[in-house]
Amino acid sequence: MFVMLRIFIFALLLCWSVLSFGSPYYGARLCHKFPEEFDCYKVRRSDSWDSLFPGDTEQDTVRRVNRMGINLQSGMVIAIPKDLQTVDVLALAPLPRQMNAPGEPIIVVSISQLAWAAYDAGGNLVRWGPVSSARGYCPDLHHGCHTPTGHYRIYSKGGPDCVSTKFPIGRGGAPMPYCMYFNGGFALHGSYEVPGYNASHGCIRMLVEDAQWLSQDFSDIGTRVIVEP
Repeated sequence: MFVMLRIFIFALLLCWSVLSFGSPYYGARLCHKFPEEFDCYKVRRSDSWDSLFPGDTEQDTVRRVNRMGINLQSGMVIAIPKDLQTVDVLALAPLPRQMNAPGEPIIVVSISQLAWAAYDAGGNLVRWGPVSSARGYCPDLHHGCHTPTGHYRIYSKGGPDCVSTKFPIGRGGAPMPYCMYFNGGFALHGSYEVPGYNASHGCIRMLVEDAQWLSQDFSDIGTRVIVEP
């Protein structure tokens, strides 16, 4: 009975979120909130990323704006920058272009903005991208799930074959390419399921190409990670 009550409460919260913002997808809320900067586009059945955005740069920009690494689905609303052809993707970052010089490379993750950002030792934004963190309630666990916030350091890294030892429940094996563990079993890792909203068990999912870049070209064991609420 208690488990069913928690599932019911979670369902109510999810419905409230959709009713309040019109969509669970980040991009749909973004274009409604900032119509002067973004156009709202409703995806049609025949649409795909390649058909809508044949240019690699434009497609990559729209994916990042929408915090999305999944196939488009009919009826989905996505945000498209009005100046898509000329905009610098760094200018669309939801995190600052400059921070106080940390004296070392640093990775910042914003759960609320569904984004990560990499800063060099001088505090300059180098690259950013979408994330998907804990969904809040995990039905397969029968309890709440969260992503820890705070200051951490990467203590273990894996390559393209990194997999979960826990999920799916009972057998493990879920792909976690280029995993970078920063707190116990919590990791930054690549995923083909970055849906534009928080959906993980607690790890921080990101685009596979972003995880590869962070793991191979930016981070080392000991690289600092800040996870903001």
